[in-house]
Amino acid sequence: MWCIAKITPEYRRRMYKVLNLYNKKYDEKYPVVCVDEKSKQLLGEIRKPIPMKEGSPAKHDYEYKRNGTSNIFVAVEPKAGNHFLKVTKRRTKQDFAIFIKELLMKYKKANKIQLVADNLNTHFEKSFYETFKKSEAIKILERIKFIYTPKHASWLNMAEIEINMLETECLDRKIETHDKLIREVSAWELEKNKTKKMIQWNFTKKKADMKLSKYYVS
Repeated sequence: MWCIAKITPEYRRRMYKVLNLYNKKYDEKYPVVCVDEKSKQLLGEIRKPIPMKEGSPAKHDYEYKRNGTSNIFVAVEPKAGNHFLKVTKRRTKQDFAIFIKELLMKYKKANKIQLVADNLNTHFEKSFYETFKKSEAIKILERIKFIYTPKHASWLNMAEIEINMLETECLDRKIETHDKLIREVSAWELEKNKTKKMIQWNFTKKKADMKLSKYYVS
């Protein structure tokens, strides 16, 4: 459920920019890619599970052992059905910058990627200058146009939908280790790319004005 506070002119300007971008026709030279990340707690079994058998599901003890956390970077190109995920041990500025550099390698034919992101402090140009040499950072940033959602409005980022699907279909169980998480996420990513699973976004500027106008402030 969305939690909407007062919508300022700055909030509305950013919201319109994102919604207008989503409404444009697909352009492979300027693809729209939504990016975000989430943490995953690694949980191990304390007692050996009872395996599934005919007429009886597998049984797991409610107790578990904490094995730390891992981070999952998520990028989705909604109109083309392209999905890119990477499991890392951290989510620092350097981790984000390296992920985006690797993402760009998937778009060698594109002139520039229109990258939708929220306002997390790692999602800015500074991360690239702190990770790479200045010349390389400039080269990378020349191929990216950042489009930021309004503050406290990450629901406008379609990567949130991707993460919800990932949680439901892949992460809703105990995963014990970082390596196993990599395997599980990679398998999910492969399946989504094989089927070219797209995201249909129907929330337009017109619908925003109809549904949210009572929150607008001048």
